[in-house]
Amino acid sequence: MDIPDRLISLQQNADAERAKLSGLIGDEWEAQWKHWYEAAVESQAALTVHAQETDTPRGKLEAAVKKAVRHPDPGD
Repeated sequence: MDIPDRLISLQQNADAERAKLSGLIGDEWEAQWKHWYEAAVESQAALTVHAQETDTPRGKLEAAVKKAVRHPDPGD
């Protein structure tokens, strides 16, 4: 499946924002959670649009993007 770089970048950003939650508590956690949430919403919205535009099952596209980001093929 051909995955646009933008979808990869958005997912990487969402994952990076989520990773920043580790070790935070209280107000710092709340503030970072909002950053993660906004990044995740942007990524999910872009997935939905791309899936509709390409007539690709959304779940299949999301799984492919997450696999590409979290478990990249060593040959890439």
